[in-house]
Amino acid sequence: MIVRPSDELAAAFARLGGEEDGQVWSELWDDLCHQGEVYEDSFLALPYLAAIATGRAPGALQDAVLMAGLIASAADDEHGARYAAEFAVLLPVARHLLDMATDDRPTFVYLLQCLLAFEGERVWSAGRLEGLFYEEYEVDCPRCESTLFIAFGDHGTFASAGDYVTADPVKTPLLPADPAALDPLPARLHRMAMEAGHEGAARGLTYLFGRAMCPDCAGDFVVSDQVAETYL
Repeated sequence: MIVRPSDELAAAFARLGGEEDGQVWSELWDDLCHQGEVYEDSFLALPYLAAIATGRAPGALQDAVLMAGLIASAADDEHGARYAAEFAVLLPVARHLLDMATDDRPTFVYLLQCLLAFEGERVWSAGRLEGLFYEEYEVDCPRCESTLFIAFGDHGTFASAGDYVTADPVKTPLLPADPAALDPLPARLHRMAMEAGHEGAARGLTYLFGRAMCPDCAGDFVVSDQVAETYL
């Protein structure tokens, strides 16, 4: 089946390249990826985004890659095959932008997810790395199902079964993973974060792929397993 973009979508992208680009991008994000959601019609934007990312059409390079990466993260096998050419040309552009994202941790993490999405990774590309700049995750204990906060920022490094900012909950320490013992994917992410100068993100990865103990039932679990299951 050949899926063709609508004239309305073509007209929206044709508006880029002028003084109102900020407004145009805002409208495109709202229409195609409202509040981070990806729709079937969102995929029709990929050829336009690839053209922008490779300089064949006007528009903001980073906006194009970030939007395409979000869309790619929701691709199934059919979409992956249909848009393989777009992902192939977007991948080196994402790498280039990632190499330059040395100052802003959120941008670095978003681009890291884009890179994974264009490579076909569908777990950690789908928003699950964003806790690295929030410095916390909310997960469920796999044993007693208590809702837990996994924190590794200014408030300390611990698991808590309550709101650790406004309450005084019981906390248990986290056990970070040894970077040298990480599996290939998290090891690669850790190495890329260190090379980019994002030591905070690299440190967060050791907690994300480390272990925690539930304060309610003392159940021990791998944090990343629960993040992967909770952040669907």
